[in-house]
Amino acid sequence: MSTTIAINLILGDRTYRIKIENTDEEKAREKARRLNEQLIEFKKQYAGKDMQDYLAMVLLSYVLEQKTLETDNKNEEIGLVFERIEALLDKSLSSE
Repeated sequence: MSTTIAINLILGDRTYRIKIENTDEEKAREKARRLNEQLIEFKKQYAGKDMQDYLAMVLLSYVLEQKTLETDNKNEEIGLVFERIEALLDKSLSSE
């Protein structure tokens, strides 16, 4: 049985206290670590910005990444549908 716990996550230069299911703690900490790594990369590439700019850039890259994954998944599903249709057509044509 899952229970909700409060954890502190550091993003950029701030600490955020969030409540999550205890089973999701490891995932949340890993995601925060990856976001912080991405922040560091943007700081190296685009010196002179403030933390809000870096956080916005990380957020935008994350959203674009998710959209790409969704598109890839949809394309894969469509491919499977076409394969099924093709198999049905082949079966129908071979039985005539």
